[in-house]
Amino acid sequence: MNKEEMKLEQEIRTEAGLRVEVPMQAQNAQMPGEVLPEEVLPEEVLPEEALPVGPERLLEFTRILQRYKAGKARTEQRITASEQWWKLRNTVQEQKDTGIGADGGFTAASGWLHNVIVSKHADAMQSYPEPSILPRESADVQEARQLSAIIPCILEQNQFESTYSDAMWQKLKTGTACYKVVWDQSRLNGLGDIAVERVNLLNIYWEPGVTDIQKSRYFFHTESCDRELLEQRYPRLKGKLKGQSFVSTQFLYDDTVPTEDKHTVIEVYYHKEVGGKNTLQYCKFVGDQVLFATENQLQPAMEQAVARPPMALTGLYDHGKFPYVFDALYPIEGSPCGYGFVDLCRNPQTVIDLLNTAFVKNAMVGATPRYFRRQDGGVNAAQFLDLNNPLVDVAGSLDENALRRIEHTALDANYIAVLDRTIQELRQTSGNTDTSTGNISSGVTAASAIAALQEASGKGSRDSTQASYRAYSRIVELCIELVRQFYSLPRQFRITGQYGVQQFVSYTNKGLQQQHQGNDFGQDMGYRLPVFDIKVSAQKQNVYTRVSQNEMALQFFKLGFFNPQLADQTLQCLQMMDFDGRDTLMQGIARNAALYQKLRQYMELSLALAQQASPGSAQAIARDMAETLGAAAPGGGDIWVGSGEDARVEQARRQAGEAAQPGSPA
Repeated sequence: MNKEEMKLEQEIRTEAGLRVEVPMQAQNAQMPGEVLPEEVLPEEVLPEEALPVGPERLLEFTRILQRYKAGKARTEQRITASEQWWKLRNTVQEQKDTGIGADGGFTAASGWLHNVIVSKHADAMQSYPEPSILPRESADVQEARQLSAIIPCILEQNQFESTYSDAMWQKLKTGTACYKVVWDQSRLNGLGDIAVERVNLLNIYWEPGVTDIQKSRYFFHTESCDRELLEQRYPRLKGKLKGQSFVSTQFLYDDTVPTEDKHTVIEVYYHKEVGGKNTLQYCKFVGDQVLFATENQLQPAMEQAVARPPMALTGLYDHGKFPYVFDALYPIEGSPCGYGFVDLCRNPQTVIDLLNTAFVKNAMVGATPRYFRRQDGGVNAAQFLDLNNPLVDVAGSLDENALRRIEHTALDANYIAVLDRTIQELRQTSGNTDTSTGNISSGVTAASAIAALQEASGKGSRDSTQASYRAYSRIVELCIELVRQFYSLPRQFRITGQYGVQQFVSYTNKGLQQQHQGNDFGQDMGYRLPVFDIKVSAQKQNVYTRVSQNEMALQFFKLGFFNPQLADQTLQCLQMMDFDGRDTLMQGIARNAALYQKLRQYMELSLALAQQASPGSAQAIARDMAETLGAAAPGGGDIWVGSGEDARVEQARRQAGEAAQPGSPA
């Protein structure tokens, strides 16, 4: 391979967002992440037809993709229909199902279902997630703290809050949100960084019948690109791009989307066992042209000054998983996609639209009187229909049979009741009740009762949020694995320290690599890999939760929970309670109580020494001790400083102490 070909290959790898290959000899790779001699494949450059991934392999990939697309047809129909319902363009589907609007007249399209999705999206964004990374071993505590501060920075650099918002819209409408977590080598001027993106469900394909995509034999991701851009990025494609071999399903866009000079770029991920290890292999191609394939990378590679074995042996990512995360709203068997609120509520929404259409038409009939006119009645029809003409000519005599009004029958109240009942059915089915939207029925005035109703009405939203948190934890796991693999060079981050103080830290993946465990009794204990658990919580609590927590903190303060002298009683009381942050509060109280006891011991020792060595200063030490600790000096001192608290506070403290004892009356 000459220099020009090597340069072109490096440009192609960089554009693909992957690692740049730098051939090297095995004997020069003895370092951390070393390339062993047996891991070096033959260095001669193989012709394209002799590489593992060539035109025949691409034809096989395309056939598999066509089969996957056929198996996904029903899911794609449901997804595109849901988008039309969201845009209130559902009249075509309703006309197909019910015949409504077949006469070309007015058709109602109310926004009850639209309002459900908007309300649920607000609930989801109100509980935007935040990760807390916990170590599994004591040696990884500091690393877990750093990751807990750095991972949110990585997500913030990806504008993940906007991505999360778009994914929640997607989840609520179609029933499934999908994320992609990959390494983008083009970021940071070629240094590379993690990319987290939302994925269009119509552009991805998996093996039909699987629920967990990690069990799919292949996973495809397609994207339509301009011919000109492809030829600019990959000059060797000039004159080789032919007609499209595959076209993905598209949404019914409001704009006219041109498809001329477009070509579908296909990415395929698949697992392959190499040397007893399950690796993640990757191929990117367009038509019959390979843009990049890990199986074709037969030489060692240099990643950020670290030598690595050939990608044909290691695969694309060390974690060996498809870099996609699905978040289903209502799961179904045999598919990673679930169904959403459109699928759940489209039936009552159709009934509402049917009734509204009938009501409007009936009202228009009543508002526009119609008449029977006898042909020989002699009434001038043109003058009769002209409301600006005060006179109407009549030929001959006029009787009631010459012009008779068509009677209009107003709708019965039962029809209105059916409409109201259908609306309530939609709201109850979706969980978008009056209580969940902040409206409380008359007669409920107690704050505790209102809070209980709101708590009960939000169960559905909390369940959906917990599912999103589980997907979020998998996103964080993939981010940690990419940090472990690629963050070998120092990177700077701005994090928020204690009490909101900004800190600037430098971080590498050194603490995430395999660590030698030493020798015990002459036996090599081998290596261990730091592993972490991820706990996800809401970054921003809702207004009611914040107010209630603030009131609870003030109540604790008034009851003396933060007085170290009452630490034992306080801890017993807190042990019986359950609220967010309880364990952290108990740890702080216990720590302050221990400091208080140590301070008391040291001051008592200082007083005893002063009484023997300098009796004149003992009185001042006793007074300082009484002011600081709020207690009488030991040894018969006559200085006493009371607590000076209000009687109500002292009574509340006694009640809190009694309530902490098991079996005490409430």
